[in-house]
Amino acid sequence: MPGDNPPTAAKVSLGRKLFFDRRLSFNNTMSCGMCHIPEQGFTNNELATPIGVEGKSLARNAPTIINAVFLENLFHDGREFSLENQTLGPLLRQDEMANPSIGLVLQRLGNLDDYDGLFERAFGGGPSAERIGMAIASWERTLVAGDSPFDRWQYGGVDDALTDEQKRGLGLFTGRAGCTGCHTIGERHALFTDHKFHDTGIGYIDFENRADDRPVEVEISAGVVIAVDRKVVRSVGNERVPDLGRFAVTLDPADKWRFRTPTLRNVALTAPYMHDGSLRTLEDVVRFYNGGGVPHPGLDPLVQPLSLTGEEIAALVAFLRSLTSGGIDSLVQDARNAPVGN
Repeated sequence: MPGDNPPTAAKVSLGRKLFFDRRLSFNNTMSCGMCHIPEQGFTNNELATPIGVEGKSLARNAPTIINAVFLENLFHDGREFSLENQTLGPLLRQDEMANPSIGLVLQRLGNLDDYDGLFERAFGGGPSAERIGMAIASWERTLVAGDSPFDRWQYGGVDDALTDEQKRGLGLFTGRAGCTGCHTIGERHALFTDHKFHDTGIGYIDFENRADDRPVEVEISAGVVIAVDRKVVRSVGNERVPDLGRFAVTLDPADKWRFRTPTLRNVALTAPYMHDGSLRTLEDVVRFYNGGGVPHPGLDPLVQPLSLTGEEIAALVAFLRSLTSGGIDSLVQDARNAPVGN
């Protein structure tokens, strides 16, 4: 908790209301909660990348905000470092909530009767950019979930909290599969991230495929994918800009194609995976790493072919499912109690 934004019930309630209010978008159609859907692990299970204002597809998968309070860097490229600042970017991005200025957002809030007195009770003054960020961050800090079967086994000493298959998967995770090289486990706690940036080849292969004339796989509804001629796709949408990952933040050539290591807590709830949502299941993710990622000059040396058997892949996936926390339903219920105006 930052010293200049101690939590209060008034801040949390206001932040939750702002998070789910579509009126904060330019055309009153989008809220933060439409990409970070409570019932879907506070991400979006239905699309590889979510849809922003006016139906525009975003470039990146929506990361879960459960336990985001513990992350050192935010967004897939790590361009923000605090929840207070992170909340403001989507309000102004043209492909997300598309407000032309923060002043317009503040003017709108000032004209909404159901916000009368809420900022004053929370902060002692009216709406401001800083207070919007502080309120939403205060609510997001309540989205904390531990108490997974892994926790009960690893830190609580409950031997039967994990199945035998999950224990085999944990052995692979910390051993031959090398997963803890990036998804770390500590002696007293585990967030399953090293807070660093790695090139797995996903960004690189996406860039290489842009010059490809093969059909494009298009998701027309949840889990339904068809092949569409690439010329047709180009005729109805803007050409996607290459996603260079961390490089866009640092301008360091060594950071090209690198993306932040995500936490694996509650990973079974947050499909699809990778920064672009290109891998649909946990099985797909494990098979991707089993094959050694996408070989190219910048590939992180930690990514190597693993030669896992089918049974070992299944055990790893079973272990990943043991990272699902108890109490998620309570977080969802609390989120859906947000008072949203008309």
